[in-house]
Amino acid sequence: MALFNFRRDTNPAAATGATAEMEAFLQGFSMEVMPRTAEKVEDFRAILPKGTRVYIAHIEGTPIEDMVATAKRLNAEGFPVMPHFPARIIPDRATLADWIARYKGEADVKQALLLGGGVNTPAGEFDASMQLIETGLFDGFERLHVAGHPEGNKDIDKDGGDRIVMQALKWKQDFANRSDAKMAIATQFCFEAKPVIDWVNRINAAGVALPVHIGVAGPAKLQTMIKFAIACGVGPSLRVLQKRAMDVTKLLLPYEPTEFVAELAAHKAKNPGFGIEQVHFFPLGGIKTNAQWATDNGGASGVPAAQA
Repeated sequence: MALFNFRRDTNPAAATGATAEMEAFLQGFSMEVMPRTAEKVEDFRAILPKGTRVYIAHIEGTPIEDMVATAKRLNAEGFPVMPHFPARIIPDRATLADWIARYKGEADVKQALLLGGGVNTPAGEFDASMQLIETGLFDGFERLHVAGHPEGNKDIDKDGGDRIVMQALKWKQDFANRSDAKMAIATQFCFEAKPVIDWVNRINAAGVALPVHIGVAGPAKLQTMIKFAIACGVGPSLRVLQKRAMDVTKLLLPYEPTEFVAELAAHKAKNPGFGIEQVHFFPLGGIKTNAQWATDNGGASGVPAAQA
């Protein structure tokens, strides 16, 4: 039996004081899981809105069999599945082709997140998501997402800038212009709105118009959040967590992304053309906890038809 059921008669968003801006901003949110975390959820239909896109993170060392089994289970429960394809853990083209064939054949996968991956030494011939795209093996996929880093990625731009990352985003924009696949940028999670707003405006000014699905860390213990933030290389906005950790009155309280999401939602409401299209959750404190927070704050609809 699920801990809570998504189908309710009351309006949770109204009960928690969620604004209309927040509700609009959270429509069509997506969620990221791993095979081991997905196993803890008895039935995703009980906690997520119908049509919610579910990403499956592929961590180095996770057997492809576990990835495909998770995708198959989620597809059977009625959720569009978007597995990760981290370039640096894929040894060769034949392996990539095999993974794609398994996902398609066993789980009806039609969407993929392509990224470099969080390992320093490539397992084989692939080092970047652009190389995965160039294989042509993803031709026919309905949707392809690529990674974004609003606070930079020192694994790519060693000097702390964003020159190489920006060049890659422009290449991906050019590919999107000639591709039938719907494309978007799914970003790393952040904790401060202003750096995100500045980054979206900057890439748009540079000619990158791919919709942004902004990464948001779901509710979790503050210590857990800081650990993940450091491990994932989150930069300037880490100060938000560090400042909170210095406040004794908040030290033992769980972190919730309410303020961060509310600021972005307000900016989007005032600037409808702003490049963030959806919210993508990283459930660092648990999938059920994150799903409950999203529902309580107005995210009660699945993927909008226009973005499916």
